[in-house]
Amino acid sequence: MADERITEVETPSGHTHTTIVTDGERSSGGATWVIVLVLIVVAAVALWIFFGMSQSEVAENNAVAEAAGEVGDAAGQVGDAAQDASDAVTN
Repeated sequence: MADERITEVETPSGHTHTTIVTDGERSSGGATWVIVLVLIVVAAVALWIFFGMSQSEVAENNAVAEAAGEVGDAAGQVGDAAQDASDAVTN
């Protein structure tokens, strides 16, 4: 429960000044919700960037594997051509 202290001071001219001091529960206000929302947005952006980088690495690995396969196919064709040339010379 909140404690409340009221102080009244009367000036010599007859004006009264009242001060009320309240100790107790404080409301969290909207700042907490704003901070939570900002943290959620930052986390979402970080995850999006992380997964985007992962997808880029996968695409890069697939491209390298495909290029290596094409080089292997080309080497096989060169080997076949060399074998055909060798057979043509010996026959």
